[in-house]
Amino acid sequence: VQLVESGGGLVQAGDSLRLSCAASGSISSINAMGWYRQAPGKQRELVAMSISGSHSANYAEAVKGRFTVSRDNAKNMVYLQMKSLKPEDTAVYYCNARGYSDHGAFGSWGQGTLVTVSS
Repeated sequence: VQLVESGGGLVQAGDSLRLSCAASGSISSINAMGWYRQAPGKQRELVAMSISGSHSANYAEAVKGRFTVSRDNAKNMVYLQMKSLKPEDTAVYYCNARGYSDHGAFGSWGQGTLVTVSS
């Protein structure tokens, strides 16, 4: 299963940005789909994760109230709407999905998209 992100870029503090991620391949079901990020010199961390069958999502404390994760299950896509961006949100954002394909269980990562927030 392949994941392709889009939507990163350079923005100013306070701006909004929307990331998209499309999953492709012989997907049978997706159990969870969401976003991680990795800032320079830091470990990759969870940003937001949407669990299939749940009406809620998991968010990192640092982004609660500013970021919203959503999914289009028919298209196997996940989005991350980011508002009130801060310089500390600067990172490479990675899409992540896990579920089942025709070949069994999968856990996939996208190639990453860079978000840079200037002050």
